[in-house]
Amino acid sequence: MKKWFSNIGPGTLVTAAFIGPGTVTVCTLAGVQFGYSLLWALVLSIIACMVLQEMSARLGIITQKGLSEVVKSQFDNKIVRWILIGVILSAIFIGNAAYEAGNISGGVLGLSTILGSPTVQIGTISINYMSITIGIIAFVLLYIGNYKVLERSLVVLVLFMSIAFIITAIVTKPDLSLLFKGFVPDLSADKILTIVGLIGTTVVPYNLFLHASIVSEKWKTKEDLPAARKDTIVAIVLGGLVSMAIIIAGAAIQQTEVNNAADLAKGLEPVFGSMAKYVLSLGLFAAGITSAITAPLAAAYVVKGCMGWQDGLKSNSFRAVWMFILFLGVLFSSLGIKSIVIIRFAQIANGLLLPIIAIFLLWVMNQKNILGNFTNSLKQNILGFLIVFITCFLGFRGVWKVIIN
Repeated sequence: MKKWFSNIGPGTLVTAAFIGPGTVTVCTLAGVQFGYSLLWALVLSIIACMVLQEMSARLGIITQKGLSEVVKSQFDNKIVRWILIGVILSAIFIGNAAYEAGNISGGVLGLSTILGSPTVQIGTISINYMSITIGIIAFVLLYIGNYKVLERSLVVLVLFMSIAFIITAIVTKPDLSLLFKGFVPDLSADKILTIVGLIGTTVVPYNLFLHASIVSEKWKTKEDLPAARKDTIVAIVLGGLVSMAIIIAGAAIQQTEVNNAADLAKGLEPVFGSMAKYVLSLGLFAAGITSAITAPLAAAYVVKGCMGWQDGLKSNSFRAVWMFILFLGVLFSSLGIKSIVIIRFAQIANGLLLPIIAIFLLWVMNQKNILGNFTNSLKQNILGFLIVFITCFLGFRGVWKVIIN
């Protein structure tokens, strides 16, 4: 077991970030509303995630720097440099604040099924004490500031959710003919926002910054690239299989409205019966905690790179950033908005922000003065630009659908 843990790399954090409450919720909703017909969107998301995260890991190993730090170093003109930094910081803060609210709301969604109403009334003010509780747990884990403690503690929590849904997907005995049809692309107008949400919950924009920053914690030289690629691909493929299993389990739910964790848990009933809601509740709580850790951590790494801070995870400036994101997450998740609504909004917001971050990454990955012989190949560039084009197209269609409605 000790050897197994020692071989686990930063790819685990990437998977832990996207196998969160957002994935459970959006994938379940996709299965409930559209059956297996959006499995193709997940395949696209998994390929996109592997391509972009491999670039991010390669950048981190070769430069031993984060993405924001590298982008900043490429511009001598102060005005241009600060405009770019402003764009990056805006995208990350908006995306991470929304995502963090979704993460904490997911944890609340899980706990509320077991513990009842998550709010207490103090005079005219309604306080969601579960959001605060989850925020405190995430705060303690982040304050410890030990990368290996974070990495290893997340593995067990992610595995718990993964195994439950994979077993459920098998037990539900899906219709194979319908299942295979789900891998044929379908861009019907009513599915666009869900497709954007599926991409946003798999290819998490902040993961591109987080991966480049933390990969140097484990690997230091170009000889480590094969190990990093293997770690990245294995982690993402396993995460993708779990996402597919959640859609398949969701497709077995015999209802169209999903409002709480008990409704989400109906997909697990074939395996866990009446205990399904408790299993899913604990899983949502675990997934909420894992993702609630990675979102603030990623934001802090981005700001650290943009501002040129040299201090580590335990510095006051680094901690101030993740504390701010964590505070925003707790605040937004306490506003009385339905948890499922917050979670879905966060995934769509991430899907819309992805092209901006991906363009920055692609530009950097073609700079010889940064990466030397490790710049993108023609094949990697074609895949990268294709991903940007598809996500831009889907994002614009999604925004247009919201406007005309």
